Amino acid sequence: MKIPNIPGFDQEAIEKYAKNAGWLLIARVGSLAIKIVVSISVGNYLGPKEFGVYNYPLVFATFFIAAAALGLDGFVTRELLRFPEKKNQLLGTAFTLKLIGGIIVLPLVYIAYHLVMGLTKLDAPLSYIMVVSFTGIFQAFNIIDSYFQSKAQGKFIMSVQVMGNLLSAAFKVLLIVFGMGLNWFIAALLVDVIALAIGYVYVYQKEGGSIFQWKFESPLARFLLKNSWPMAFSAILISIYMKIDALMIQGYLGSAQQGIYSSVVQLSEAWYFIPVAIVTAVFPAIMNAKRDDPARYQRRMQNMYDLMVWISMSIALFMTVASPLIYKLFYTPDYWPAAHVLTIHIWAGIFTFLGTASGQFLIAEGYTKLSMLRTGVGAVINIILNIWWIPKYGITGAAVATLIAYFSSNFMILLIPKTRQQGIMMLKSLFLITLFEKIKNRPQATK
Repeated sequence: MKIPNIPGFDQEAIEKYAKNAGWLLIARVGSLAIKIVVSISVGNYLGPKEFGVYNYPLVFATFFIAAAALGLDGFVTRELLRFPEKKNQLLGTAFTLKLIGGIIVLPLVYIAYHLVMGLTKLDAPLSYIMVVSFTGIFQAFNIIDSYFQSKAQGKFIMSVQVMGNLLSAAFKVLLIVFGMGLNWFIAALLVDVIALAIGYVYVYQKEGGSIFQWKFESPLARFLLKNSWPMAFSAILISIYMKIDALMIQGYLGSAQQGIYSSVVQLSEAWYFIPVAIVTAVFPAIMNAKRDDPARYQRRMQNMYDLMVWISMSIALFMTVASPLIYKLFYTPDYWPAAHVLTIHIWAGIFTFLGTASGQFLIAEGYTKLSMLRTGVGAVINIILNIWWIPKYGITGAAVATLIAYFSSNFMILLIPKTRQQGIMMLKSLFLITLFEKIKNRPQATK
């Protein structure tokens, strides 16, 4: 199918990478629809309090699972683009490191749980936390995703993710139909990750690869860890500033409010697959432009910021209007107070979209430590605001804190001379300045 010309955009880049982006978006859209339906069904079935208990292990373990990944996925994708002939060494070494990381975090989770129990009462038992924490081991197989990204073969990622989500949804529906207890739903969270790992291995083997040809190399391991640790630490900080509000709501307000807030977060963050899919698809184009044509590199970054704002703002406007209807139609009355919270939280998505795009600039320029710093700033702001506002304003305060933290994290690059230009470019997109410029210049672009 012919991709239509879009004034102001690099048509060559669109033609080359739109197909891969399309496959990724199909995968994410399919996953989104399935996850939302299942999440609403599980939430209504369990009720707010048990739904809060169900989500708490996911939030608690997120920080440790992020640490176990060691920040390797994005960096390995970049290295596979540069040195495709080292595929088996890169994948084998990264897999081994992630597997070790997943094992090491298990005792850390155990210790952290008991430390938290000393500070506040938790409704989620340790067994739930540990079951979910084992997903950090199986996520080592996600390194195969990096290989397909480097080859711009999004259709394979799509097939695994959609099939995995279908199986997950079917299993949870069966649990509801047969009236199973909460512990079964916790076990299903681990089954989901195992099924995804099996899917990745199957597709990789089917497409001519072999995990048995992977090789671990100690010098390469040291190189990967040396270069990826800022991204690993950044991933931990991202987990903190995106998930800490849920933990703090549990501590201040209890499981029922945490369950209600979880419904907001799931509806709001369900859209975050879009910037990830777009950025994943066009990252090779950005890296190629940086190497070959600096002017084109800047144009592609500006165009990506524009696209992120247009999409995220459209979503925020739609969800703001539709949130009361969504809760009335699909949720039980216990969840209805969350509708107005969603109208606040959804606007944080604009800054998530922009942050995902600007993160590629930081990676391309080698500013991984700066990426870590800005995420840390967002995490600190979110924690401080939550301490002030959750006791006073409840889950509404948590949503406002998230919005402010996401904005601050993204635009702190304006304070740093070497990244200020990118911050200005994001502001131009945010205030639709570049949109009006494209409209104004459209006749010239179409001549």
